[in-house]
Amino acid sequence: MAAVPHFKRVLLKLGGESLLGEREYGIDPKAASEVAQEIKSVHDTGAQVIVVIGAGNIFRGIAGAANGIERSTADYMGMLATVMNSLAIQDALEKIGVDTRVQSGLEMPAVAEPYIRRRAIRHMDKGRVLILAAGTGAPYFTTDTGAALRGLELGCDVILKATKVDGVYDKDPNKFPGAKKYEELGFMDALKERLEIMDTSAFALCMDNKLPIMVFNFFEKGNSKRAVMGEKIGTIVK
Repeated sequence: MAAVPHFKRVLLKLGGESLLGEREYGIDPKAASEVAQEIKSVHDTGAQVIVVIGAGNIFRGIAGAANGIERSTADYMGMLATVMNSLAIQDALEKIGVDTRVQSGLEMPAVAEPYIRRRAIRHMDKGRVLILAAGTGAPYFTTDTGAALRGLELGCDVILKATKVDGVYDKDPNKFPGAKKYEELGFMDALKERLEIMDTSAFALCMDNKLPIMVFNFFEKGNSKRAVMGEKIGTIVK
């Protein structure tokens, strides 16, 4: 008898940097393929999977605004970059036999469906991986906030925050060898310690609605599946 996933419906929040691979900028098809394999390993457990990816490999709205682009315009540019990343993940997933749908917070019918909650749930019930692009469709919201909002709206059990480190530490483990790793952390404790897990709006949404966040090292092969199966990896914030 196959093991049952601990989390039945998960939202995987990826940084755009996960698609960089060996490149300094853009999308590396090999990296996209590796990301797709990790997503497939979660999907194969029977869990329903939602993917939200950032735009850091192409364009960051906040960075654009800091360089003189009007903030709303910069944020819309960042949203378009997340659509490009979402299509890259869709392509990589479908090449390995995983049925997917991309829904976008910005209407662009030639490349993605509009985000409609009931349709999104229907896709997951049919066994498709759901990829949500363009954040909330409004400026001044990060992809973290979009992920928290959609995670709540779609009834997710957890947000899987994919990072390059194996959890949350009291200080930067790359700079301080004696940094302490937390296995479990309360929302209020994370605020008191000023631990930057997600941006403030996203974190507040999760805290107010009791949606757990699991921070883990996405780049260690098999970790995504372990997280969904309930193994104690990374840090769980709840």
